[in-house]
Amino acid sequence: MSCETLVIPDDFAQALGGGDVFDRIMHLQGEIFRDVPTRKTLRFQLNGKFYFAKLHSGVGWREIFKNLLTLRLPVTSAATEWNAIKRLNALGIPTTPLIAYGSRGCSPASRQSFVITEDLGDIVSLEDFCRDWPSLPPPLSLKRALLRRVAEISATLHDHGLNHRDYYICHLCLDKPRLQIGEIHLYVIDLHRMQSRRKTPTTARMKDMAALYFSALDIGLTRRDCLRFLKWYRRGRARDILRDEAGFWKQVDQRARKLYHKYHDRWPTTPFDRQPEVGHNHSINHDSA
Repeated sequence: MSCETLVIPDDFAQALGGGDVFDRIMHLQGEIFRDVPTRKTLRFQLNGKFYFAKLHSGVGWREIFKNLLTLRLPVTSAATEWNAIKRLNALGIPTTPLIAYGSRGCSPASRQSFVITEDLGDIVSLEDFCRDWPSLPPPLSLKRALLRRVAEISATLHDHGLNHRDYYICHLCLDKPRLQIGEIHLYVIDLHRMQSRRKTPTTARMKDMAALYFSALDIGLTRRDCLRFLKWYRRGRARDILRDEAGFWKQVDQRARKLYHKYHDRWPTTPFDRQPEVGHNHSINHDSA
């Protein structure tokens, strides 16, 4: 059985130059966006076009066992992102266009792999786009259109067995040229940890929703905004959803608050708080992690 896979267009491979194509890709040079011991992300130019390469160099058995012991599925290669992009393409969810994928090595601990995608061009993350909303509110029509699109994308992912695992608004990006002509075109990016199953487990869905909610707590959303999102995400009346799924949404709220406290060292004031931060969140501090 072969332990090497290489999926790459002939013209792209030729443009890389002579020698072993896999080696040339693993030693690409460019603008570094992430560089950790087992993974590097960089942007490079080839024949006048820009691309992103995610290079995986093997996680080691220690990391694999550490993840398994904490009941986490280890990410051992770029195959996770390669397959996730293909799933999103099949579902009609915009993401980074695939160019090439390669993997070599039979051992999951030392396997080398890569995925290359096209640069999306002039985009802006929702984290950056919405940063000034508390002081400079957007047109109501734009806010509602964005909320609806994020809800629809979230529902499509979760209803088809996918969960992102890093589902923050910084990983949802607007196409700026299309926005200039009034079109809401959102890309979902950074799929290297995405999981795919026949059905999304409730806990996985909850964690995605909590991450999304946590990352949007400082952009000035109102209670009504959240209820509209809920209606579009679950395709029903918000009042009925909150009644029928009360336990689920309570978990989402609690996890989002704890994430906020973890990263900001203070408890948030959410759109559902009826009074200032201290009174409402005092009890949250005593919940189990």
